[in-house]
Formats: sequence, C-alpha cells, structure tokens
Amino acid sequence: MTRVLVVDDEAALARALAVNLRARGFDVDIAPTGRAALDLVSRTRPDVVVLDLGLPDLDGIEVLHGIRGWSNVPVVVLSARSTGAEKVAALDAGADDYVTKPFEMNELLARVRAAARRGQVAGPASGPDVVSTEAFEVDLAAGIVTRGGVQVRLTPTEYHLLEVLARNAGRLVSQQQLLTDVWGPGYEKEQHYLRVYMAQLRRKLEPDPARPRHLITEPGLGYRLDP
Repeated sequence: MTRVLVVDDEAALARALAVNLRARGFDVDIAPTGRAALDLVSRTRPDVVVLDLGLPDLDGIEVLHGIRGWSNVPVVVLSARSTGAEKVAALDAGADDYVTKPFEMNELLARVRAAARRGQVAGPASGPDVVSTEAFEVDLAAGIVTRGGVQVRLTPTEYHLLEVLARNAGRLVSQQQLLTDVWGPGYEKEQHYLRVYMAQLRRKLEPDPARPRHLITEPGLGYRLDP
C-alpha cells in the first residue's frame, strides 16, 4: 500500500486530507511540525510527502532541504504562497510539485497519485538499453545514471525527465510533451518546472552547467539530449 505523509499544522485540513487519501487506498501519517515530519520520513519511509510550507517550527523550505539531504521521496508542496518566485524556490529546493491553497481536493489527489507513480522504480526492460554521452551514461533498463563510473543520485522527477530525453536522444522533445509525460495532463503551461529541473540535471551531469554540451535547450520549443 502506498504510504503518504501529510505535513500540515492545520489539524482540520490534515484530517480532511487523510480521510480522502485513505478512502482511495492510501496509508496516511500526519505530522503537524517540520521536526515531526523529518522524524517520520526517516522512520516510516513514505512513498509521497505532502508538505505545507507554513509550519510553526521550521520553514517548509528548510524541511525540504532536510528531506533532500538523504531521501529522494517525491514531495508535493501545499502552500498559500502563490508567487512564481516562491514556486521556483520550492522546486529548486527539491519539491516535485506545487499546489496553491485554496485547492480542489480532486486535483491534489491526482497530483499525489502522479507523484507516487514517479517514485516507483521502473521494472527491468528486455536487453541492454543504455544511452551514453561523453559526460554521463543512462542505463534505462536498470534506472541508473552514472558519471565517470559513479552513480549519480537523482530524484524520481529528475530521472523521469532525463529518461524521456534519453529515449528520444538526438531528437527535440517539445515542452508540452515533457510536461505531460513527466508531470501529467494539465501541466502544459508550467514551463518553469522544466527550467528548474533542467538546471538541476545540468548541475549534476554536465561538466560545465553554464555551457551544456548534452542537455540542450531549443528556446521556445523544447529540449534535446545530444549523446
């Protein structure tokens, strides 16, 4: 059963989320503070974290950094902070998605399901399926990325974005296709997600992230992985 950790100090909202998630077959834990959230992430190993940024003890961004220090669990941020800069800051800190309060429960549940799917480890494919560049290698069968022979730790969302590009190596992939394939229908206008995650991939994989050789942007069109 998929386990979800709901981190929110609004008790009524946390209970409502738990009821709705359990009704759809999820196992749910609730944390009212950032410190409790970090403790539960380490002890219960949830499949998805739903994280409010306005917590009483720690800022949600601090909690995100704490989680990302050792865990790749998908994190869906739930926040009343609605500016573009705040969304980008959360994505930069390691969030996989961002839902603004007030929200539609069905939309949030759909995003939690999508995050859970991204967090699942892909099963083995038949035969070797490897895309190699001068800087890094993507083993699509094993779901592993290496650089200089050392495995690179990617979040589920980072890996899925790279996977789509690798399966289309040498070809332009449109922004709309990437957003739909990685995040799902309804994300076609969230281009800032791509900017943030491509920057993160370049920092981890490119020898010179400021002058990428393999993860290429085609302005206004999309992205391409050049082997």
